[in-house]
Amino acid sequence: MRLTTLLAPSLLAFLSVVSADDVPSDVINLTTSTFLPIVEKEPLILVEFFAPWCGHCKALAPQYEEAASILKGRNIKIAKVDCVDEADLCQANGIQGYPTLRVYRYGQATDYQGPRKADGIVAYMTKQALPAVSEVTATNLEEIKAADNVVVVAYVSSTTDAPAPAFSAAAEKHRDDYLFGLSTDKDAIAAAKVTPPAVVVYRRFDEPSVTYPFPIQDMTAADLEDWVKELAIPTLAEVTSENYAVYAQSTKPLAYIFLDPTTEQKETTVAAIRPVASKYKSKVNFVWIDAIKFGDHAKALNLAEVKWPSFVIQDLGKQLKYPFDQSKEVEAAGVEEFVSSYLDGKLEPSLKSQPVPAEQLENVYDLVGKEFERIVFDDSKDVFVEFYASWCGHCKRLKPTWDSLADHFAPVNDSLTIAKFEAQENDLPPSVGFSIAGFPTLKFKKAGTRDFIEYEGDRSLESLIAFIEENAANSLKLPSSQPHVADDSGDLAQGVLDDHDEL
Repeated sequence: MRLTTLLAPSLLAFLSVVSADDVPSDVINLTTSTFLPIVEKEPLILVEFFAPWCGHCKALAPQYEEAASILKGRNIKIAKVDCVDEADLCQANGIQGYPTLRVYRYGQATDYQGPRKADGIVAYMTKQALPAVSEVTATNLEEIKAADNVVVVAYVSSTTDAPAPAFSAAAEKHRDDYLFGLSTDKDAIAAAKVTPPAVVVYRRFDEPSVTYPFPIQDMTAADLEDWVKELAIPTLAEVTSENYAVYAQSTKPLAYIFLDPTTEQKETTVAAIRPVASKYKSKVNFVWIDAIKFGDHAKALNLAEVKWPSFVIQDLGKQLKYPFDQSKEVEAAGVEEFVSSYLDGKLEPSLKSQPVPAEQLENVYDLVGKEFERIVFDDSKDVFVEFYASWCGHCKRLKPTWDSLADHFAPVNDSLTIAKFEAQENDLPPSVGFSIAGFPTLKFKKAGTRDFIEYEGDRSLESLIAFIEENAANSLKLPSSQPHVADDSGDLAQGVLDDHDEL
């Protein structure tokens, strides 16, 4: 019999509290009285602003603790602020979501842009502790080369001659993204087997080292940035929530292979598609993705069946999706033909749409993908659209205000349409020219135009009415009996955080 079955619940609770309190932590707890004295004197410290009830904060906690223990040995401090206990402190620092992580240098804050796993936090903060450009010698060359996924090293005769100034400028700009080193050490240069000046990128994937192939004396900081950015993306690797941003920041479309990683077919499929990925690397980024973990993402990309492997191309800029026929096997020949047709502009995007409502029951027009162009691009009407997601809490709080807005302008609905669009159940047509990154997003289109104005004010009813009256092309004269609208939207008048669809 297990010991825990013999213990009373109250004793178990007591023991758990004692145990939790007795576990030493290397994460510093900051309060209103200790925050400034600590962060203003530290050359580098990472601070997490969290709420105890936040699920993402709970998931981060063990990773944060592990990173703190490792970084303590490198004399890099990690701290946290409980925004329930220290609400005024968090408000004073403009904290609007949890967890928020910030890097402080003698009190000056920048947003933490790194991963949220222990090893990623350690790697990110270690780079933050280094100068933008590390000195490379024969002694530390191999250590530097292996220190990160992407390491950029310049071998030069002088730190003042080209391309050293351009290299330093690029390093300062991208210190959060890559590890940069510079060497004038003749022994290091000999060990690297290069002739200075030279710039080499070392990677943990694909070809392990690549030398800058263009005239080095003419290299600008922008040239180096573009070259390294291209090399920083593997030919074909797994995409996760930790590295998705690397692909999202690229201008290239993203080709996904959805796989069940527990099957033997996973490795053979990746191996079969890798030559295709290599052939089209300059034009398309290829990844494989855990279809079991990210099944909802597969649905969002219009893969209708739970059938793996499956293949789909996404235009990230326009949020257009091109799913490969799921009745066909994901094989090299078929995928290559599909990618070639996509690049030649021969494929039509798959546009998801809910059914057109049989009737409109409210003053807010229930807009779906199939009707978007007909309704929104009606030249005779001004149109104000809320792009929302059904699961979004901010959208739910906005709904009564949005309904009231439509009710207010109902007498002029022949000139103005107030609409709502469920952006995760309906796709925007290519003619729109924008994508939706957060919810709710509010966009206004003047009558007779194809241009959209994004609403960025507070979400109070009176502010929304004023915005429409200021921007409408049509006359929106309401009946004289129209009652005055009182703003009873409460906290909706305050700034609203974006909800982002995470990979």
